[in-house]
Formats: sequence, structure tokens, C-alpha cells
Amino acid sequence: MSVAFTKEESSETAAETLLPDRPISAHPNLVTLTGLKQMQAQLDEARAAYEAANTIEDVNERRRQQANPLRDARYFTERVRTAELLPDPTSHDVIAFGSTVTYTRDDQPAQTYRIVGEDEADPKTGTISFASPVARALMGKGVGDVVEVNEHDLEVISIA
Repeated sequence: MSVAFTKEESSETAAETLLPDRPISAHPNLVTLTGLKQMQAQLDEARAAYEAANTIEDVNERRRQQANPLRDARYFTERVRTAELLPDPTSHDVIAFGSTVTYTRDDQPAQTYRIVGEDEADPKTGTISFASPVARALMGKGVGDVVEVNEHDLEVISIA
């Protein structure tokens, strides 16, 4: 519908309420149980924020307040719908999705990360995406193996 037929103050206000969709990765949507629960919680949070914004009387402010939650709800609805839940690895012989791996990079201190889905990944908290260059290089490797990533040698120290 054209802005001319709405109660918008301006086309600028209308543009603020029509946010583009969040991009969805072309990689498979692999998730851990924790990751699936996080996505569901984020979906529930977005829906609640959208519903809370419904109580705002001013139509322009209501639309502004609904824009982000609506975009997030669309994104997380799709991510939950397409999630492929993978069980934790039963073996610690080789690195797989869900493994926690400790490695050294050149002469730096050891680093430990758990390999998880894209939406769950947060290197600051010790998780990396299975689609990241480091995880892709480490998958299928065992303790003592050395791989090169961006001109750095990574040596696997442990797998849990």
C-alpha cells in the first residue's frame, strides 16, 4: 500500500517500519540442543516484544517499535523450522560438530572452542561456527594433527 493511503507522517516513517529480512546462511542449519533452545527463546522474545508494541496507541510509534521484533520473529521462525538437531559426539577420537577442541596456534597459548551452529556461535564465550575456517580445517582431525589456517599452524591438543 502506498504511503499516501496510510496515516504515516512521512515516507521516512514508513521506511523505518519496513526493515529488510535478516540474511539466512546458505549452509545447513545444524544446531546443538543448546542452540535450538536459544533460537526458540529468541523467537519467543521477539514475539513478546511485538505483542508488547501492539499496546502503543500512536500508530507511527507502534510500527517503529514492532519493526525489529517482527524482523527477528521472521528470522527465528525460519531458523527453528529448518534446524537440524545433531546429537553430541559419542567419540572424542576425531573433531566433529559439537566437539570441544583445544589447539595451539603457532607459539600462542592454547585456545578452546566448541564447534556449534551459526546462530549459537560466539567466540567470546568459547563457541565457533562449524562453517568458520578454523572449524572446517579441524573437522575430522585428531589429537596431534596439525592444520594450516590463514598461514597459521594449528595443532590439536585435546578433543572433548
